[in-house]
Amino acid sequence: MQTGHDSANPIQVLLVDDNPGDTRLTMEAFKDAKVHLTMHVAKDGIEATEFLMGEGAFVGSPRPDLILLDLNLPRKDGREVLAEIKANPSLKTIPVVILTTSAADVDIERSYMHHANCYISKPVDLEGFLTVVRSIDDFWLSVVKLPPGEAA
Repeated sequence: MQTGHDSANPIQVLLVDDNPGDTRLTMEAFKDAKVHLTMHVAKDGIEATEFLMGEGAFVGSPRPDLILLDLNLPRKDGREVLAEIKANPSLKTIPVVILTTSAADVDIERSYMHHANCYISKPVDLEGFLTVVRSIDDFWLSVVKLPPGEAA
């Protein structure tokens, strides 16, 4: 399937999650990804914003092709990060997959109101979690045609 990227240019994925265990599991599950990708990690909302804006320790960071965003983050909440991404003309076309423990209707509704591209509640069991991450790979990285990155 076409994703708009060739093997010389890996898909850039930004994972925003403060849980080291979930981060490790997500990265492990993506090791067998069907496409060549580079995974970047931000452990809170401030780091995510700095990465996206190329600021601080993230000067020169690549524009992600896909963002996996937890909602419950320290320093800056994922809900706020989502709203900022979708309000920014240079970032709003990046697909944002909410990947969070919350299954609250209010979080789901607010995420879609802020133009999240999909909402996934993290399963609590290991096998369920790995299945979800593999499904993200199957759909977002193998089937979906991602928008081209903006020229710098």
